[in-house]
Amino acid sequence: MSERFFIPSPPLHGRVVLTGDEARHLVRVLRGQVGDDVVVFAGEGVEWPAQITRLGRDEAELETGPARHDLPAGGPAVSIAVALPKGERQKWLVEKLTELGAAQLIPLETERGVAEATPAARERLRRGVIEACKQCGRNRLMAIGEPLSVAAALADMPPGSRVVIADPGGPPLDPRGLAAGATNLLALVGPEGGFTVAEIAAAEQAGAIRVSLGPHILRIETAAIALAARLAGDG
Repeated sequence: MSERFFIPSPPLHGRVVLTGDEARHLVRVLRGQVGDDVVVFAGEGVEWPAQITRLGRDEAELETGPARHDLPAGGPAVSIAVALPKGERQKWLVEKLTELGAAQLIPLETERGVAEATPAARERLRRGVIEACKQCGRNRLMAIGEPLSVAAALADMPPGSRVVIADPGGPPLDPRGLAAGATNLLALVGPEGGFTVAEIAAAEQAGAIRVSLGPHILRIETAAIALAARLAGDG
């Protein structure tokens, strides 16, 4: 068994107890047995090999081995600020951004937005990040930020950041030129109806660069994933 399990905090004295959904998945779904080997991670860039030492109905005790730290990430950290789509498209968006290595997803509040990033909705997104990390082997969770306006998202970025805003009328994206010398990259993706003229103007006034992703109008999640892939791949 080589399954991965999320733990809310690092192991203590070489021991961890799985509870809740993680334990139920191991005990009831996978039918784990004492002596089986698994992997645990706490979402901070480290994983631990582990072996099941005790099983209960709704918990599992594991003995962990030496920590295995991720290699330092290359290139600037990529954040995607996006006006969330509706329904299951959010789950797909989170899954793919996590797989592509995005550091942060910021729910963007826009004039034409159709989905509200409530606390319950953000908690579902966080759970989606954990599930995607378990599947793809990522050990550092993608952060789910607080919902922000375009202006607030720009103001919240640290020094050394560069920002692009997806706009069909902009020039083609140049990932290498954008990433050169940057410590952080932020990409803004609007709702289905697009950003308003005022939102684009505010973003440009704050230093954002308008960029096009091609000749076709992309759906929200497609644009966000395309930006994450190109910025991560060429950064």
